[in-house]
Amino acid sequence: MKAQLKKISGYGIFANIVMIALAILMIFPLYWIVTGSFKDAAAINAAVPEWFPSNPIIDNYIRLFQKPALRWLWNTVFMAVMAMALTCITAAMAGYALAKKRFIGQAAIFSLFVCAMALPKQVVLIPLLKEMAFLGLHDTLWAVILPTVGWPFGVFLMKQFAEGIPGEMLEAARIDGAGEVRTFTTIVMPMIKPGIGALAIFTFISTWNDYFLQLIMLNASEVLTISLGIAKLQAEMATDYGLIMAGAAVAAVPIVTIFLMFQKYFTQGITLGAVKG
Repeated sequence: MKAQLKKISGYGIFANIVMIALAILMIFPLYWIVTGSFKDAAAINAAVPEWFPSNPIIDNYIRLFQKPALRWLWNTVFMAVMAMALTCITAAMAGYALAKKRFIGQAAIFSLFVCAMALPKQVVLIPLLKEMAFLGLHDTLWAVILPTVGWPFGVFLMKQFAEGIPGEMLEAARIDGAGEVRTFTTIVMPMIKPGIGALAIFTFISTWNDYFLQLIMLNASEVLTISLGIAKLQAEMATDYGLIMAGAAVAAVPIVTIFLMFQKYFTQGITLGAVKG
């Protein structure tokens, strides 16, 4: 028994060391970007790197916000929040209908959703681009928001959660005279709240980081996101690493903060949805 405990203890120590090493390895690029944003050009390009800025400056951030960085940041926040809200609403309604309603073609529709999940965005890029151009939405933030809302993963996830709603509760609500809207808002929504939370965070993060779709759909300077703005800075000022790192830090800090605040809902929601399915 003692040997077994020692073996488990030794394994636990080894596992913790490995996890700490991996965490340091993963977080180091972000650390280097944030600290580099407070260095001048000489410190950034020094042959012996400074692991922490000896003479921190904020000039890089001052120069960054002299450019339309605040506009880029606002565009990104608006895009991510709108995509998150619309996705949660539409996916919750569609998932509930597919899980608890019976209608012709229900299984076929859900199968189409599952099949669509296997398609990368690059495959449907040209149809999406033509559709946004036809609707007059190309080069607007809605050209990124609407395709995100229509992506099928949210419907799949919400259906998995809605499957766990007892049919007796829905039947009791109908007997009491509750309509579809009231049943959905007072019974369904509270019961699938963990799934909505997980979907909200997942959608926010994926929309914020979807550089490829943003690059294709957005061209005008006034609708650029923070990711596209940083890429523009890299193209215009290839050697000004301080300015580029300041822009990268501004882009990274909000999304890292959101993930750290809601990571429990993000991981647990995905797991619970998979188990219920």
